[in-house]
Amino acid sequence: MVSRPVAQDDRPSSGRSAKRGKRRGRGWLIALAVLVVLLVGADFGAAAFAEHTISQKAREQLNVTNDPAVTVHGFPFLTQAIAGDYSHITINAQGVPVPPKLSDVDFNADLSDVTAPLSDLISGNTKSIVVGTLKGEVTIKAADIARQSPLNKIENLRIEPVTEDYVRNGDSGQGDTKPTTTTNENGEPVDTASAGIRVSGNVQIGGNNTEIFCFAMIELDGQKIRLEPKRLQFGNDKETTVVPQSVQELLLPNFNATIDTGALPFSVTPTAVRVNSGSVTIKGEGKNAAFSGAKPQG
Repeated sequence: MVSRPVAQDDRPSSGRSAKRGKRRGRGWLIALAVLVVLLVGADFGAAAFAEHTISQKAREQLNVTNDPAVTVHGFPFLTQAIAGDYSHITINAQGVPVPPKLSDVDFNADLSDVTAPLSDLISGNTKSIVVGTLKGEVTIKAADIARQSPLNKIENLRIEPVTEDYVRNGDSGQGDTKPTTTTNENGEPVDTASAGIRVSGNVQIGGNNTEIFCFAMIELDGQKIRLEPKRLQFGNDKETTVVPQSVQELLLPNFNATIDTGALPFSVTPTAVRVNSGSVTIKGEGKNAAFSGAKPQG
């Protein structure tokens, strides 16, 4: 029996095997990349659903016209959702009404260590959501402050920040008129429980419409914020005159006001106050707060 010689084409080609191996490797890499993209997309989709759910409930609780901006921080989201524990959620809402006289409050909150069971989140039930630590900022605009008695007697009420030294001593003081921002070692602003404020507007004096400036301290007092007027000036920004003491005693009570913050969202405990141009910001903190407590109470 004569054996047939092996043809060259029948022998395995090392070049072809290497090419097939490379193609298989690229195929696996492409498949893996597609899987990663799908998983990341699913994660972002689930996070978007959770943010939308929380936003809708926050809108109901805060009674605002537009949906608050909600962000669930941290990646991946799904591991947080399965565990029901979220490290950081932020909520930003504008135009929040706070009965009885605040109608346009801006509310920003940082929620840490949030417990929210996945089943409740899927069903839209936020009653069981508990916030371990809540740090909130509430900004009250001048228009809302002007509705507080007896400030509602002042026309065109305006607000500006000033230093405590200028509040108490005026031009005879040693400090600057405008306060400077003090920061901690992390570069974050350091706020205090009191701040200088200049409240200006027009009042009727002897039948004349007179522009007046009140220099006061705004201070935290438990759940309330008090405006303690210290001195007055007549005039405008370019030229002012000191008000006689007898007239000051008559007019200063018109600037003595109290704002109760106990009705603010989440009923956080006020810890600091800051005066801005045209508004006042109150900072507060809360522990183990229920998400259902977001609704301001009148």
